Amino acid sequence: MNTINQLIGLVALHAGWAYVAIFLSAFLEAVPILGSLIPGSTVILALSALVPAGSLHLTPVLAAAITGALLGDGLAYWIGRVSQRGVLTSWPMSSYPGLVAKSEAFFHRYGTFAVFFARFVPPVRAIVPITAGALGMSPQRFYPVNAAAVLLWACAHVLSGALAGSAAERWGMKIEHYGWPLVGCIIAIGTIAVGIYHWRNRRAAGAQTDSRSS
Repeated sequence: MNTINQLIGLVALHAGWAYVAIFLSAFLEAVPILGSLIPGSTVILALSALVPAGSLHLTPVLAAAITGALLGDGLAYWIGRVSQRGVLTSWPMSSYPGLVAKSEAFFHRYGTFAVFFARFVPPVRAIVPITAGALGMSPQRFYPVNAAAVLLWACAHVLSGALAGSAAERWGMKIEHYGWPLVGCIIAIGTIAVGIYHWRNRRAAGAQTDSRSS
């Protein structure tokens, strides 16, 4: 029992770092290329599962996720708008021409709504904001649509994680015993999934290159 109390106290004392991790996860997912490598959504879901036990609080978790995503998307859009189309062929974008092409096609297909839909599509989520800026979308069109998408995305992730944590407690899975191992497992699964996705993309790109050279 004493060990359980110590663990609860440890989580309470370091809750601030959890909010920082949520903010950074949401922010870094909007960084071109890097965002497609980071399982930020998985981290947010996992940490949100600690809300029902009181280890974290719902409002700061939501605020951290929303603020991080808004700032990340906004910065990426601004960089694209300032640099214009040249940023899409510069490093590190130039190292992933397939992903950039997919993002442009996504943007041309859906227009303004691409900004909204991209927030829920991991491969292009980190590319569409900078693409929108580079291709000349006006701030008056980008920011309102992006804000609506971020609000819905954050609520969906945080509330899903909180519901999962609540269900775990209801089934008798005490957060003191299973909370952090569960968080670790979710993050590990997300990281593996992202790694497999990029491995398959690189393999497909390599096959296309070989077929063209032959």
